[in-house]
Amino acid sequence: MSATGAGGPGKADRGPVGQGGRQPASGQPRAAVVGTGLIGGSIGLALRRLGWWVSGSDQDASRASRALEIGAIDCVGMDDEAAVTFVAVPAGQVAGVARAVLSRQRGDQAVTDVAGVKQAIVSAVGHPRFVGGHPMAGSEQEGVDGADPDLFLGATWVLTPDEATSGQAYTQVLSVVRALGANPVALPPHRHDQLVALVSHTPHLAAATLMNLAADVAASDPSLPRLAAGGFRDMTRIASGHPGIWPDVVAENKEAILDSLDRLSGALDKVRAIVAAGDREGLLALLERAREGRVNLPVGAPALGEATEVRVPVPDRPGAIAEVTTLLGSMGVNIFDLEIAHSSEGDRGVMVLVVDASTEGAVREALAQRGFRASFRRMEQ
Repeated sequence: MSATGAGGPGKADRGPVGQGGRQPASGQPRAAVVGTGLIGGSIGLALRRLGWWVSGSDQDASRASRALEIGAIDCVGMDDEAAVTFVAVPAGQVAGVARAVLSRQRGDQAVTDVAGVKQAIVSAVGHPRFVGGHPMAGSEQEGVDGADPDLFLGATWVLTPDEATSGQAYTQVLSVVRALGANPVALPPHRHDQLVALVSHTPHLAAATLMNLAADVAASDPSLPRLAAGGFRDMTRIASGHPGIWPDVVAENKEAILDSLDRLSGALDKVRAIVAAGDREGLLALLERAREGRVNLPVGAPALGEATEVRVPVPDRPGAIAEVTTLLGSMGVNIFDLEIAHSSEGDRGVMVLVVDASTEGAVREALAQRGFRASFRRMEQ
């Protein structure tokens, strides 16, 4: 079973809001979580700590009950009036669950997900109020008992708006993700899948493969585990994660993963050739380049120093927000705040973004190249 917990809005979930728990206070912000496992439970705990009222549902009634027991949710059931619903089920189930949630709602609520693949899901849902999402956070803990309200602090949370995504839904999800302590980054769905195949999916498969090789040797030589020092343990740590989520992830992102595995295989062939030839200089160059790359990996989003407000006149249509946000996301520009000011007349609006002032020049040039006539204002801290 998935570490996120499978879940869906079944018939048992159509009861009144507050079923099996507490009722929301007047004016209290409300969220819903479908799938009360590790990620869904962590979202619930974090939102409740922020003062939200959270409902939760799960295919496994015992998981939902446990989530209520530990305080990850306020009630068991679906809340059709929730401002934002997080779909935290295995990747293969996300589209169906998201469509079911969206069909039940009659307002302008946002729906998002947490799956590790995005293109197939975003395409299958195809709804303006759905915002694909992927928190790059996890734990070796399993299930809702491993849930942690601090799980997302400082973590990258990818959002994948497309041409169908409404500005209101995107800004709603963005604000909640920021409130959870995460650093949102916008990417096109297909680009997200290509990148995570290299930095997440392939490393997990490689770690599992190496661990299995060691296990095979250990079966005939019990001394091997005692030799598995820090380096081996660090490299294979992710192999201890719950295996249940991976069949869906690999199936949904097969082509990108195959490409990444081919590139890894080719790179290992080159390493083998260096070792076989006794090429000391080649080996040293390879290791030095790897060390430099590893040392330079960011440890989190940069702190906001001086800020710049960017006002971008855009057509008042869903596709505009995806074009601007994914452009800046692909440049590594962090959007610290965003709102959409709709025009009272005509089909124009203004997208108001806050970025670090150090990126102002690059943002100005990139937007101009795309034909956006943006204005910039340095903000006082």
